Amino acid sequence: MQHIPHYPRSAVARAIELFLVPAVFLGALFVVLRLSGIFPRPLFVAGISFSSLALASWLTLMRLLVAYVLALVFAIPLALAATHSSLAQKILLPLFDVLQSVPVLAFFPILVAFFVDLGFTNGATILILFVAMLWNIVFAVVGGIGLIPKDIAYAAEVFGLRGFAYLRRIVLPAIVPQCVIGSILALAQGWNIIIVAEVIRTYLPPDSSTQNLFGLGSLLVSAAANGQVGLFLAALAAVVLIIALINFFIWQRLLKYAQRFKFE
Repeated sequence: MQHIPHYPRSAVARAIELFLVPAVFLGALFVVLRLSGIFPRPLFVAGISFSSLALASWLTLMRLLVAYVLALVFAIPLALAATHSSLAQKILLPLFDVLQSVPVLAFFPILVAFFVDLGFTNGATILILFVAMLWNIVFAVVGGIGLIPKDIAYAAEVFGLRGFAYLRRIVLPAIVPQCVIGSILALAQGWNIIIVAEVIRTYLPPDSSTQNLFGLGSLLVSAAANGQVGLFLAALAAVVLIIALINFFIWQRLLKYAQRFKFE
């Protein structure tokens, strides 16, 4: 049998898979909405303008971004502390595992009440997203540190790389691939949580004047609760498009860049 050589996928093939397929899906969804009458005007959909939908997308993305940056900043020191010594591993890793297992939404009502009293309702959403993202990055970075070959560590010791020099030249480059993977998982977790994290009105007394945070998550929940099919599909299409763009323009590039830091 003739051997058929395998060629790596081209950039065009990756674009088709990661960008054009979601674009075709959104185009088909647009056609269905137009034909069904739910999309009556080109610049207005189911009670919300495209500018308002864009604003909701931007606000949701900013909450996710702030929570992710905070999670990344805290996760790396926590992972380094947990792998500093065998004693630290025995104490901190089981503790982290227990904390990861605690449902993040269990204490969300307390956070909502606390931040509403402070007048900073976005704080509750950002904090719950931060906790949801944190452990994905922590355990990914812990795994990346564990992948550093023993001979590399021995060679670093021979050449006098200790302390901050060892951290900068060996550890930080070594954790880049796993950090990217953990970040992808963390942001995916954030998208799951944002659906309910923006709907803070549910957790407040009936006489409270505080409203839900405006964003894609609250739009999806509100549209589903009120039977607004067009608004629900429009918000869902925005979520799919944003995820596809982030995947193609950010994660795929970072995954390719991270390959240079892998130990052979």
